[in-house]
Amino acid sequence: MWDRNDQNRSRPDFSRRDFLKGSAAAATATAVATQGPEEAAAANLKTNVFAAAATSVTLNVNGKNHTVKVEPRVTLLHVLRNTLNLTGCKEVDERSADGADTVMIDGKAVLAGSRLAIECEGKEIRTVESLRQGEKVDAVVAGFVKHDAMQCGFCTPGFVVATRVFLDHNPKASLGDIQKGLGGNICRCGTYQGITACALEISTGGK
Repeated sequence: MWDRNDQNRSRPDFSRRDFLKGSAAAATATAVATQGPEEAAAANLKTNVFAAAATSVTLNVNGKNHTVKVEPRVTLLHVLRNTLNLTGCKEVDERSADGADTVMIDGKAVLAGSRLAIECEGKEIRTVESLRQGEKVDAVVAGFVKHDAMQCGFCTPGFVVATRVFLDHNPKASLGDIQKGLGGNICRCGTYQGITACALEISTGGK
């Protein structure tokens, strides 16, 4: 039982605050002692990171050579839109999952946002802009207009390029072939019927 006289007893020199301070110091010393060489090196490592310097790259786009100065991290999509002002290919998301940034590289459909510009040197790059020569437009472009396959138009350039590439490789494609072959592009307006009608008309010669 607590004795009233206990309050008159002298307190010890070692207080609770001193105990806590000592415990914290001991814990810190233990952590330092058990720290491995990799952790110790990381703790002493000075931040000394610099961005890679820009370099000159020559890109053949729509039949013309363009020499641009870019950092190694820059994508082809960025160069086409922001440096060469070829804004047909669109940047919809950061995952390149929609196909709006589709271009042709050496005759193949490629997502420009998934390729570094420096990777494309020495290759033949074509954008949707190449499908118009003055007043003359590619049959795919004309077909998209005829079958009302645009609506908002944001995904249209990528779909046009993908359709052109697909028909180049599959000139006699069936409806099933077309639906499967263009599955890598997404139209948020849902104009798939017009798109497939355009491709099917071209592949069957209008029959």
